[in-house]
Amino acid sequence: MGRGDWSRRRFVGALAGTAAAAVLPGCGGTSPPAASRSPASPGTGTGEPGTSRPPSGPRPLYLGTYTSAEGGGKGIGLAAYDPATGRITGTGTLTGVPDPSYLAVHPDGRTLYAVNEREDGAVTAVRLSDRKILGRRSSGGAAPCHLSVHPGGRWLLSAHHGTGNVAVHPIAASGALGERTDLVTHSSPPPGPGQQGPHAHQFVTAPDGRHLLAVDLGTDTVYTYRLDERAGRLTEVARARARPGAGPRHLTFHPGGRYVYVANEVDNTVSVGAYDPASGRLEIGPGRSTGSGPGTNYPAQVLVTGNGRFAYLANRGHDSLTRYAVEADGARLRLLDTVPVGGEFPRQIAFSPDGALLFAANQRSGTVSVFRVDEDSGELRRAGEPFASPVAVCALPL
Repeated sequence: MGRGDWSRRRFVGALAGTAAAAVLPGCGGTSPPAASRSPASPGTGTGEPGTSRPPSGPRPLYLGTYTSAEGGGKGIGLAAYDPATGRITGTGTLTGVPDPSYLAVHPDGRTLYAVNEREDGAVTAVRLSDRKILGRRSSGGAAPCHLSVHPGGRWLLSAHHGTGNVAVHPIAASGALGERTDLVTHSSPPPGPGQQGPHAHQFVTAPDGRHLLAVDLGTDTVYTYRLDERAGRLTEVARARARPGAGPRHLTFHPGGRYVYVANEVDNTVSVGAYDPASGRLEIGPGRSTGSGPGTNYPAQVLVTGNGRFAYLANRGHDSLTRYAVEADGARLRLLDTVPVGGEFPRQIAFSPDGALLFAANQRSGTVSVFRVDEDSGELRRAGEPFASPVAVCALPL
C-alpha cells in the first residue's frame, strides 16, 4: 500500500474508489476488545463484558486518537466515567505517545499498551500507577492498528494494516516490552478484489488459549497460529477464507468459544463462523445484513454480551449500532434493529467490564457516545450527551 493510501485512511477517515485501498483500523475490542475484545473478566480491558458486580465510584477511561491528524489529540486521553450514569469527565492527556490509535491493558491491570500507527510502526507500554512510559519498541511493520495481550500476560500481539503482518513482543515482569520475537507477513493467498496487498486488522487469542487468530482484510482470510510460549514464535496451522471481496476486519467470539462473528468492512456484511478449538480451524459463513440500508456503510467492529444473547455492530457511514439476537447456541444472528450512535463514523465500540455500558468512539465527530445495555432485551439507551474527544478512534473503559 502506498503512502497516499495510508494517509487517506488515517486522516480523512473515508474509503475512496474501490473501498479496499483505504481501510480504517479499529481500537477496541478489546478487543478486547482486548482488545482482542473477546469476553473477559473485569480489569482486562478487552472491551467486552465480564461477570463482575457493577463497580462503585468513577472508573478510568483511556482514549485513543491520531496525534498527527489535523485536529487530533496530543496523546492518550485520560478520563473517568460514572458506572451508574455513564457520564464521562476528562482528566487530562498522557503525552509522549504518538498516534495511539488502539489501546489494550495487561491482564493484571497495571500496564497499558498502545500502537503507534505510523509508517515506522511501534508499540508503547505505559505503567498505569504513575503513568510512566516504560518504553517503545519497533513493531516491524507499517501502520500497526491493533494489539492484544496473550492471556498468560507474557506476550503482546500486534497487527499491521500497512504491511499485512503480525508481530509478537515479550512482556517483562515490569510490564515493559522486549525486542520483537517474531514477525509473519501474510504473503498468500493473493489480495482480494480491489486490494493492493494484505492488510492485517486484528490479532487475538481464541478462548481456548491455544490458538491465535489474525484477521486480514486484504486477503479475505483469517489465519490461525500457534504460539510457542517459550520462544515467542508463531506457527500457522489453518486458514479460513471469507467470500472474495468481503474484507473481514474484526471478529469476536461467542462466550461458548465455538462461534465467531466477523465484521466485513468492504461488502458491508456480518458473518458467523464455526470454530473448532481442538484444531483451531474456522469456517466462515455467508455475509448477512447490517441493517444499514442501501447507503454507503463500512462495518467496524462487533461485540457480544457476556451472557451470549446479543451482539452489536458499529456502522461507519450509517452511523449506527445494529443489535442482533444470538440464537442456536451462537450459530445464528437475527437482526433486531439499529439505533443512531449519536456521532459520526463509530470506529470502535467497547463494553464496560460489567457489561452495563457500551462506549462508541466516533472518529469524524470527535466524540464518545455511551449507551446503557439492557441485560434482558439487549436494547441500547443513550446515557447523556456524547463526550468531546479529538479524532476519537478508541475508548477503553476499565
